[in-house]
Amino acid sequence: MGYIFRILLLHCGVNPFVFSIMTLVLMDGKLNLTILVVVTMLVSGIATGVLAAWDRHLPQRFGKRYWPVVFPLSYTVMLWAICMLVSGGFYGSSAWSVYSFLQIPFLPISFMASFQGVGILYAIAPISYYSAFLIGFFIKERTRQPLIVIQRKQLILVSIVVILTFSIGSFVQWQRSQTVLPSYGFKYGGGYSSTDLWPYDVINPSNRLPRIAEQVTFNIEDPKDMLVLDGAEAAFPVYSAFAQATYPKEGLMDDAKGEFVSFTNTINAYERLLKGEVDIYFGAEPSVNQLQMAQASGHELVMTPIGKEAFVFFVNNNNPIKGLTVQEIKDIYSGKTRFWKEIGGRNKKIIAFQRPSNSGSQTLLEKIMADTPIIKPLKEEVPRGMGGILEQVADYRNYEDSIGFSFRFFATGMNQSKGIKLLAINDVEPNAVNISDGSYPFTAKLYAITLKMEKPKPMITPFLEWMQGPQGQQLVEKVGYVRLQSP
Repeated sequence: MGYIFRILLLHCGVNPFVFSIMTLVLMDGKLNLTILVVVTMLVSGIATGVLAAWDRHLPQRFGKRYWPVVFPLSYTVMLWAICMLVSGGFYGSSAWSVYSFLQIPFLPISFMASFQGVGILYAIAPISYYSAFLIGFFIKERTRQPLIVIQRKQLILVSIVVILTFSIGSFVQWQRSQTVLPSYGFKYGGGYSSTDLWPYDVINPSNRLPRIAEQVTFNIEDPKDMLVLDGAEAAFPVYSAFAQATYPKEGLMDDAKGEFVSFTNTINAYERLLKGEVDIYFGAEPSVNQLQMAQASGHELVMTPIGKEAFVFFVNNNNPIKGLTVQEIKDIYSGKTRFWKEIGGRNKKIIAFQRPSNSGSQTLLEKIMADTPIIKPLKEEVPRGMGGILEQVADYRNYEDSIGFSFRFFATGMNQSKGIKLLAINDVEPNAVNISDGSYPFTAKLYAITLKMEKPKPMITPFLEWMQGPQGQQLVEKVGYVRLQSP
């Protein structure tokens, strides 16, 4: 019992707990946490295994000598496989909280894994340590005299159990990797934006917003009359340019917190509009769900078109595909077409990216798909500090076999994504001429949306009329969109 006590409690309990704390002490922000944990656990595991095999009172029977050494690794792998099955491989599941407390020696590392959103460390730390411990013990123990006879049947049985359970967990991990991508870890301003909006911010003295050369025909002179603007990310430069042209400078300079010219993305901006926190929302047409939200809240939306835009699909420059038909788009996003070779491309699986539900671009995809069901979107695991890990729809990544969609100006103007090409749809290119005359199949309108009221704020109506007038349309075109009508 003394031998078993030393192995399980000391070498596989107290020691790894101490090494886990040491790992946290060694963190300096420069070393990759995963690499640091793996290296520390492997080195300490081997050293502890060698030390354990130096024991003068090793049992003389194979089973009694090796059972305490093999058990921690077997227990860990089986526990990991069970949690993988229960959670579906999602390290943000509550199952991993239970796992962490059943692996108390590695609780410090599990805590840090949760804090930094690196869930894979839940498994990597104990598996690395216990595997290294077993290897170190075996290497040193086989130098002891007299050698004990290895029981092949017992060794094979234990190996089968460990390999089988590890394979189950690995299979779940592999399956998840087909639809869930690792997060890039980007941190966007306010957590809402997927690109840098500072060049289009009205409070940025060197912003790239277009100006009107002549005297502006509509002005809000009193800062108290300034309207609260919010909207979609792709529309931010448009309504920022409107505000810069018509709002009083002293009012804009006091808008450092984004009270009047704000950006909280499509989903949040709609909610703010319905709550009365926003006066005008800018973006594409609302989704069915958002229309239902407006109806449920007792509001009617007034949609004022202020420009035209193309809803575009794009691929990597190295993809030989130059265009698709509307039906091919439907087949890809319904899952009917899964490989590029089916539509004249390479023998590679199509990686089809989507956008979050109720976003402007996802709403237009749903409109294109009509009654055709859409496949589940690719997801990514996103670190959220003390909240652990969350799942969200994965942003487009320019892999050679991926396809994504957005608005033309966002993809080529704001984001300026390098290495992508816009696809022709039904042999029609998404250029300004084809958008203007409506020949491009996926032409969309940019709207300024307000709530219908008996007594709207006095500046709303003239502001909307100005947006549709010559100067407003001039700014729309200068930003990168298309006028409602050719001049």
